Amino acid sequence: MKLELRGLTKKFGDFTAVDHVDLTMTNGVYGLLGVNGAGKTTLMRMMCTLLRPTHGYVLCNGKDIFEMDSRYRKLLGYLPQEFGYYPEFTVKDYLLYIASLKGIRSSVAKKRVKELIEKVGLSQAANKKMKKLSGGMKRRAGIAQAMLNDPKILILDEPTAGLDPNERIRFRNLISELSEERLVLLSTHIVSDVEYIANEIWLMKDGAIVHKGTAEELIASMPEKVWECYVERCMVSSLMNKYKISNMKAEADGALLRIISREMPSADAQLVEASLEDVFLYYFGEKAGEDDAAF
Repeated sequence: MKLELRGLTKKFGDFTAVDHVDLTMTNGVYGLLGVNGAGKTTLMRMMCTLLRPTHGYVLCNGKDIFEMDSRYRKLLGYLPQEFGYYPEFTVKDYLLYIASLKGIRSSVAKKRVKELIEKVGLSQAANKKMKKLSGGMKRRAGIAQAMLNDPKILILDEPTAGLDPNERIRFRNLISELSEERLVLLSTHIVSDVEYIANEIWLMKDGAIVHKGTAEELIASMPEKVWECYVERCMVSSLMNKYKISNMKAEADGALLRIISREMPSADAQLVEASLEDVFLYYFGEKAGEDDAAF
């Protein structure tokens, strides 16, 4: 399976939501990382044929997805940020209903629903009403509905939004398992969602892809260094105004700061190994500013 984005652009009036994106994907997990409003959802909606691009195109194995129409959608599974469901339906009934909308034969649907309920860990909740599920369970039901047609392309928009840390770990493990023999694109603003499972990560800002590569390549490419230093309480505000601070740990008389900077920020600052979170802050973060620098 191969997806190609060529000059993909989407404008809403004078506003450019996605700006000339060129990307190529094959089987594996791809992470689309950026802050809210970066254009991730608009990009994914075009890839799902829900929005037509203003310019450019998406190719699936060399064919335009809009010309392929239903043939493309048969290959596709999609989990939007907010997916609709009837709250009175049980998990099983909901999935059977979605299967019927997708044109899956009843005998096939029953078998597929049973398999997916087990795969996403909802066996104990199969007869529970959707409105009674926790946030994590609802997202798992969402994954199951996206997988009903055994898609070769799985697109997930902010799938871990609102989940607790344990549910996020479970979800990442599930995505990693589902990525075998298919192409998975996962958008998020949470670094840990993609750090360990994505074969390639794309950093999206203001509608454009500003950098891409493996987690290791992105870390190695960051032009600034990462420092740690302990500073007195009175120095925190000025350093936060001058530098990007990726972490701050308050202590009795001051704070331990993690600072992104080309230069050594203080005489006793120690150079430390950069992380993907540091990369995220470098591209998307801002200095705290006077109003936010209080300590």
